[in-house]
Order: sequence, then C-alpha cells, then structure tokens
Amino acid sequence: MTMEEVENGRDDMLIDGIEPKQNQNIEIPEEFNANYLRAYYAKLFPYTDMFKWMSYGNDGRHPGCDQSYVGRREISFTLENDIYTRFLSFNSITELEKAIKEKCPFKIDIGAVYSVDPAKKDAYSQNAFTPVERELVFDIDISDYDDVRFCCSGANVCSQCWPLMTVAIKVIDTALRDDFGFNHILWVYSGRRGVHCWVCDGKARRLNNEQRAAITEYLHVYKGNENSNKKVSLMGPLHPFLARSYTEVLKDFFEEKFIYSQELFSNEERYEKILEMIPEESVTSELRGKWLDNKRSRDDVNMARWGHLKQLLQSGKHKAQGIRRCVEEIVLSFTYPRLDKEVSKHMNHLLKAPFCVHPKTGHVCIPIDPNHCEEFDPSAVPTLSKLLEELNRGGLRSEGEDELENTSLGKSIRYFRSSFLQPLLKSCKEEIESSYAAKTQQSKNTLSW
Repeated sequence: MTMEEVENGRDDMLIDGIEPKQNQNIEIPEEFNANYLRAYYAKLFPYTDMFKWMSYGNDGRHPGCDQSYVGRREISFTLENDIYTRFLSFNSITELEKAIKEKCPFKIDIGAVYSVDPAKKDAYSQNAFTPVERELVFDIDISDYDDVRFCCSGANVCSQCWPLMTVAIKVIDTALRDDFGFNHILWVYSGRRGVHCWVCDGKARRLNNEQRAAITEYLHVYKGNENSNKKVSLMGPLHPFLARSYTEVLKDFFEEKFIYSQELFSNEERYEKILEMIPEESVTSELRGKWLDNKRSRDDVNMARWGHLKQLLQSGKHKAQGIRRCVEEIVLSFTYPRLDKEVSKHMNHLLKAPFCVHPKTGHVCIPIDPNHCEEFDPSAVPTLSKLLEELNRGGLRSEGEDELENTSLGKSIRYFRSSFLQPLLKSCKEEIESSYAAKTQQSKNTLSW
C-alpha cells in the first residue's frame, strides 16, 4: 500500500500491502507506524462524535447557539518525530477530519475554548487572548504509585497493580457526582499507564482557575515526596468524603486484595516502610518483635502481620489521636488516588483526546464505564494492529457504521454515544434553549418599558 493510497482513504485500499482473501486470517505486525495510523484515521476514528462533543450543542441549529464556539477551541497535534503544533482550530467537522487525515498526528490533545480563535491569537493583544471555558480534567498515572507497588514500576502495569486505577475511578467519580453535583463525566484509559477524567457539565466547564484549584485540593489527600515517611496525615474526625471513601472502597480493597497482591508484609524491607508511618517507637518495636517470632506459613503472613498492627494500634492502649489514626493513614497512603494536581488547576492545560492511539503501546484510548470499572482490563484494550486485522477480516469494502461494528472498537464507541454523549447533548440543548428564552424575555421586557 502506498502512502498516497492510505492518505486518500480509498475504499479498495489494502492494509500494509496485504490482499484480503475470504476466510483468511491476516497477521498484522505489532509495531506502531504511521501507515497503520493513517488507516485508523481513514476508517475508524469517530470524527462526528468527537466534534459533537466539543461543540456542546453549538451546532447552529438553534438561534441561541454560539456560532464561534467550536472554532475557538484549541487542538494540538504531535506529529511524527515529536513535532509539536499548538493553537490549531477547526470550524467544522470537515476541517477537523481533513487535517487529521493529512497530518496523521501521533497524538491529539484538546485544550481550552478561548476568547478568540487560537489560530489567530497573534493578531490580538495578550490580554484579549484568554481561556474562557474548559472541562474540569484529572490525570492519574500508575507510575505515581511506584513506592507502594512491587509488581511493576514506571509505565509498566499488570493485573496486580491496575486495580489501583479502578479504586481511583470509584473514589473520584463518587465525589464528583455526590459532593459537587456533576453528571456528565467521561473516564478514559490513557493508552498506557493511567486514566483521564473529563467533567463536562456547563458549570464545570466555566470554573475559573481558583475554583478548579479548590476542587483539586478537596480531592487531594496524598502529600509529600519520596523522602517523606508519612504521606497522609489525618487530624481529628475523618471528613465525610474521606470516611465514605475509606469505608466503602479503600479499606476492603487494601485488606482483601492489595495486601496479598503486593505482599506488603512478606519481608522486612516492605513492612519497614509501613512501620515508618507509625510515630511511636514503642509500638514499632513491639510489632517487629512479634513479626520476627512469627512462625506462620508464608500464605498467611501478610494478613497475620496486618492483624497484629491493627490490634495494637486500635486496642485503646494508646491514647494519642495520631496513633489511633495510623491504620486509616496507612490504608489511604497505599490506596487513595494520586492526582496530578497541575493538570486540574489550570484552564489552559492540554489533555490527550479520547480515541487516540498511544504510540508506545498501540492501545486506543477508550472510555471506561465507572459503574463497571473493575471489569476493565488494559491488556484487552483494542490495539492498532488488532483493529487492522479485524478490518481486513471484515472486508475493506464495507462502509461506515457496518465497518466499525466489525471491530472491537465498536463497543467503546457505542458506550461513548449512549452513556455519555447523548445525555450530555440533551442537557446542553436544554441549557441553550433556557438561556435563549431568558434573553428573549429580558429583551421584551426592556422594549415594553
């Protein structure tokens, strides 16, 4: 297949030079490359859905629509060889689709909606070019948990440590809905080592930087750095949000799964990290003595030692509030979501778009259903090579929705539409109509006066 054939997205194009034959399983090499990505953009990327999302009902079909809205949204492309282009803008789905197919970006980032077209920002003064709207976003990476996971490190992830991301989704999603009243929340797999969250309610998009920082600080519990022995400090009674997170999610996860999967008490090096969180030397000395004398089998050592620790700290023998809080602090230190605060606090921060393909893994950045997030398996996410194989097996002459349905990406796009996009656009339409009716009535009242 020539590069020109891929760019043109011809109906009869072949993928990687392979002629599809009936009943033949075609092997696509795993490596990521621009030709595969061009085929993905030509055949599978959901341009219409993405554009509808970024328009938030401002599609020109209602007199109350903001005709300039979508054209003031910043889009960024990272091209091959790490060529980075910011402040792109597109006024129509046709423009967006054409640019993506021509440029074949290895990554697409979505930024804020600005006061003026970001592509023309140099024509305005610095004060005139400001972000006016942007989703409230969160970024959580598994690599930020490297001090508490022993199965993997860095960008690597496995079934033993990925549940930390599941717990993060449950805790943050519940807080955003129950404590702040947000409804239109999209969770997305980052493609490699974490998850992204997009809060898309109108009131969330219009938050200023100070309000975003306040919400972020509310959700931020884990503090300190690699040199800090104690990363979570609890003063007085637990805040209702933390108490709910602890009792409904974190405690059971830590005691029933994480202790075992990471073998947190299996050797001295690991349990010493936990003992360092206890500020009373007499307590840690007593526990060390018990654990060194412990003759239980290896299968039971983690829970046995955790039981000793809890019994000693919660026995009532120690009156200091700091000692009694240590059990909760340990659980929160190991399991509470670790947010990249800077991503959330500033309106002009860019975040990778859903349905991008991660260039290191080939994984598509698909949505995650927070109601069933424990079922999400990052190793089973559609990859670029798998999608191209599915396209070949399904026949390249099929078009549009039928072609998409023949791939493993179809389920994710259906979820995006039915569970996120459709309810969001319904809400946006109601908000636009309500605002327009109020302005119309105000105008009538002014004229009658």
